[in-house]
Amino acid sequence: MKQDMSSADVAAVVAELSAGPKSIIDAKIGKIYQPASEEIRINLYVYHHGRDNLIIEAGKRIHLSKHFRASPDLPQSFPMLLRKYLAGGRIVSIEQHDFDRVVKIGVERAGVRSTLIVELFARGNVLIVDSENKIILPMNPITLKDRRLRSGEIYELPEAQLSTIEAKVSDLMQAFSSSTADIVRTIATRFNLGGVLAEEVCSRAGIDKSKLSKEASEEDASKISDAMHDLFSPLFRVKVACKRESGIETEVGVESELKHEAEVKTEIGTETEIETGTETGTETGTGTGTGTETGIETEAPKLKPQHVKKEINGKMETFDVLPFDLTRYSEYEKEYFDSFNTALDEFFGKKSLEQVAEIKEAEKKEKNLGVYERRLLQQEESLAKFEKEIEKNNAIAEIVYANYQIIEELFSVLNGARAKGYSWDEIRSILKQAKKTVPAAQKITNIDQKTGTVTVDLDGRSVNLDIRKTVPQNAQEYYEKVKKFSRKREGALKAIEDTRKVMLKKAASKAAKAGRKLQASKKKHWYDRFRWFVSSDGFLVVGGRNADTNEEVFKKYMEKRDVVFHTQTPGAPLAVVKTGGEEVPESTLREAAQFAVSYSSLWKAGHSSGDCYWVKAEQVTKTPESGEYVRKGAFIIRGERNYFRDVPLGVAVGLELKGETRVIGGPAFAVRAHSDYILEVTPGTFNQNDISKKIYRIYADELGDPRFVKQIASPDQVVMMVPPGESDLKNQRPERKGQGTEPEGREYETSQVENEPEGSEEEAEEEFGDEAGEDIEGEFEGDFGGEFEREFEGKIEKKAREEIEGEIEMNGAKKE
Repeated sequence: MKQDMSSADVAAVVAELSAGPKSIIDAKIGKIYQPASEEIRINLYVYHHGRDNLIIEAGKRIHLSKHFRASPDLPQSFPMLLRKYLAGGRIVSIEQHDFDRVVKIGVERAGVRSTLIVELFARGNVLIVDSENKIILPMNPITLKDRRLRSGEIYELPEAQLSTIEAKVSDLMQAFSSSTADIVRTIATRFNLGGVLAEEVCSRAGIDKSKLSKEASEEDASKISDAMHDLFSPLFRVKVACKRESGIETEVGVESELKHEAEVKTEIGTETEIETGTETGTETGTGTGTGTETGIETEAPKLKPQHVKKEINGKMETFDVLPFDLTRYSEYEKEYFDSFNTALDEFFGKKSLEQVAEIKEAEKKEKNLGVYERRLLQQEESLAKFEKEIEKNNAIAEIVYANYQIIEELFSVLNGARAKGYSWDEIRSILKQAKKTVPAAQKITNIDQKTGTVTVDLDGRSVNLDIRKTVPQNAQEYYEKVKKFSRKREGALKAIEDTRKVMLKKAASKAAKAGRKLQASKKKHWYDRFRWFVSSDGFLVVGGRNADTNEEVFKKYMEKRDVVFHTQTPGAPLAVVKTGGEEVPESTLREAAQFAVSYSSLWKAGHSSGDCYWVKAEQVTKTPESGEYVRKGAFIIRGERNYFRDVPLGVAVGLELKGETRVIGGPAFAVRAHSDYILEVTPGTFNQNDISKKIYRIYADELGDPRFVKQIASPDQVVMMVPPGESDLKNQRPERKGQGTEPEGREYETSQVENEPEGSEEEAEEEFGDEAGEDIEGEFEGDFGGEFEREFEGKIEKKAREEIEGEIEMNGAKKE
């Protein structure tokens, strides 16, 4: 399949771009992009035609295109510099240098002339030079033996080769006499035609392409010259036709080419009419505006841009694109186009986009593969390669033995010639002459003089043989390769087996995890911003986190039928048991008591137990005595209190996975009743953040799904369930539901009710608070000092004697 453009292709494209419907002369240059490392795209605005894109791929192609790659997100330095010098300019010329694969595009911008040079041979390059032919910047800076393509250097064209159009018979004879190759190779290399066009020239000239160049006669040269001009005559016609169609005078160079064509045909005895008149109506200009009319044969064919197709893998596919017909493709299926630019775009442009799509698809597929799937794929590809090599080398070794006599005869001839002092070039010449008479010589396809090996066509296979070794030794070389690749195959098979075992193990582990894989299902609750838990009996217990949330619980969510808990020590949450009008069991009261003491300042102080009491909600008020003040976080409690003594400190952090998935915290017994996993926390040495991260990691390892655990129990969520101060874990692995034991917190004494004598009912101002990561102990002190108590003691006794509602002042303020 064709990979790049030939000199004839370049000539046809330049002819179309310089004049005619596809002309880009006087087109305005817009933005310039570099979608690939060796490709640039120039956005053009063509007068009377609108926008178009000129694609230039160094070393491969140049043409207008409708099929181009997407622009990169960030432009590279080379197209940015091209924009600096060319954007906004107009194309004033486009020409091919000496029928070579070099195109020069002249651009004028603000009165400054620059030239964009496109090299389409070998590796290729794209350069911009100034009016003095000094290189401004090359796409690929390189230093060659005879050329330096770097910024600041004077641009030098590559070494000129013989021009196919201008070549005379004498030039052909000189090229043939100095060549050691056959005619077709000499034409392909010396005249810059390439293999396909060189073979077409030989075919049209009726010359054996394998004939040695030194044996070519002058008559052969004349026929070849005639065939060249016959082959490329459509290029002359398209130049003249395009100029005539666009109303632009023909360049002097075209005129000279046409005249030279006539001279060559006269020299070889052909009848060519060159007249001054109006036979063809072709106008050529000398640059002064006075034109002369030059005639060429009116029957010269026009361009026939085409795709040549053949069956590849059972499907008709295009394998070549040409500007004119070739006799060698006369039997092939063809698809014709209105212009050669379009034909090139459909061939190269579409193929380029398909390759990009294939690469993206392969990358996407590889990206979706896991580590072991990718490894297995590579190992299987290697195994297939090894098996193919084993089969090939084993077959070649058997072929060598099957052709033992022919190979031995060939070795004898070659070694004898080398012994007599013949050079490899001379041996090649002798073998070519002997191909018609010696069967063994017909089988040689190549000789490598550096390694002393010959390539022989045996039974349809290309076999490399070392003439310095015997036939059995050559066969043994291939058997050794079979052994080598067999060992590699065994290694590949073992590696594949190991990889599959690991994949099975991973798949089993994944399936086990998938069986218990859960999806996070969380709901928003009004109590989420407070401290809370659900008792083992199903009662919701809510507590404030600080003075502000204590006030909010009191004002918005505490009802008269609820039960309120508080500790004897200051700095505790206002813990409210939401009864819903139902009787609260003893077990819920005990859990609420542990909740109240565990989230109080007792935890931070390092205590192991504490006292607390409960009252009815109607006993809690914010209304002080006249003239007194109750600050934020302080409440007044009137009446009897029900105590719990020596309540042990301790909480648990659990994961609830059935129904709603969430992290919960609170007394261990209550959390165990509702959680699938539980970790108990006791006062210790780790701060809130560290213990929260530790709990998160333990749960992530236990469930094997860090993503899921992070959704429902991230360290930020766990820290909300841990008391302020330093903590530790009772166990390093979580208990699963049904595995736990009765928590220690259930062993403390039952509640006591302390009654005051009638008429001296106790009144107390209690300040509630909690420490959520900050020290607020001082803010929620339990009393204001003995001085205030003594000050109001007499007032209390007086009220009692007068049988007014008896009250005891606890904190230095008289309350209603």
